[in-house]
Amino acid sequence: MTGGAVRLGRAIALGLADAGFDVVIAYHRSAAAARATVRDLRGRGARALAVRTDLQEPPAVLRLVKAAARALGGLDVVVNNAAVLRRTPLSTATAADWDALVDVNLRAPFVCIQAAVSHMRDGGHIVNVADAWSHGAPAGWSAYAASKAGLEALTRVLAGELRPRRIAVNGVAPGPVLKPTQLPPARWRAITRGRSARVIDVVAAVVFFATCRPTVTGRIRVVRGRRSPSR
Repeated sequence: MTGGAVRLGRAIALGLADAGFDVVIAYHRSAAAARATVRDLRGRGARALAVRTDLQEPPAVLRLVKAAARALGGLDVVVNNAAVLRRTPLSTATAADWDALVDVNLRAPFVCIQAAVSHMRDGGHIVNVADAWSHGAPAGWSAYAASKAGLEALTRVLAGELRPRRIAVNGVAPGPVLKPTQLPPARWRAITRGRSARVIDVVAAVVFFATCRPTVTGRIRVVRGRRSPSR
């Protein structure tokens, strides 16, 4: 899975281990966190490996898939979780901003799936982590929302294309889940309007799509936020 070292990705990786999967996680800069996650995965009885990967570089994505398939003896599940989250107001956004978001949030999952399916000899599962903001985001987040909407479209089209190979392709689209470290609490409350999705619910949705029947495909499960208790 991509983006498995920290935050929501780490929780998903641990949830997959608890469901009986061995897990290879990709990380970019969070080397120490990736090592800690691998230790925790192994503590749950899973075989685990962390691979440093720059998802903006397609050859690096291909190396990731090859390393994962070699370490695990093939692939049963691919989870595309990594994402760049960045505001791109229309008045100030650059082509480089757009490319960074689309390269990681949309192109990397396509390249990962394209490479992975040859290692799914007896069928498999693809789970793409999209975002509820693809159905309506706050002002200033157009490129991010567009990249995630593209990921949902990719999910639905590939579901039909890969159905004959018994590879299910589904998506999970959470609302805001965990506050970014550098974001002020007041800004987070304004963005979420007091509602945030529960990590446990997102993990459960990913695990469901990682273990479902191959006929369950082309679906997007939106995980809405719950109102935070007043203080």
